[in-house]
Amino acid sequence: MFLLNQTGFQWMEKSLDASALRQRVIANNVANADTPHFKRSDVVFEELLKGTMNGSQPVLEGVRSNSKHFRIPPNTNLPANPIVETGQMSVMNNNLNNVDMDYEMSLMAKNQLKYNTIIQEMNNEFRKLKIAMDGRR
Repeated sequence: MFLLNQTGFQWMEKSLDASALRQRVIANNVANADTPHFKRSDVVFEELLKGTMNGSQPVLEGVRSNSKHFRIPPNTNLPANPIVETGQMSVMNNNLNNVDMDYEMSLMAKNQLKYNTIIQEMNNEFRKLKIAMDGRR
């Protein structure tokens, strides 16, 4: 369906994927809060998204020998997939663990708000599409 292949929908889809991954990573951090030598992980996505939207990330484009050939990629600047990074430097506990439960819980709440906002925006876009297809006001 071409309506769902628009860049905005693809960015929202990538953002939802990153948010779901972040939820799993935070849950793993919380589950291992008392595990000796465990190092917390974090998801890097927003920086990649901002870089792509600002045009600072290089975009690969296929060479076209004829102007009638399709663009590769077709005029989309999709962000890269989210990256999970593990912090090795800091230590929070005597068991060399670096998980701070208060910080993890605040990240989880922030992530939930982002997820809900993206879902709300997608629902609004779907509602607009439905109105356009039904011809209602």
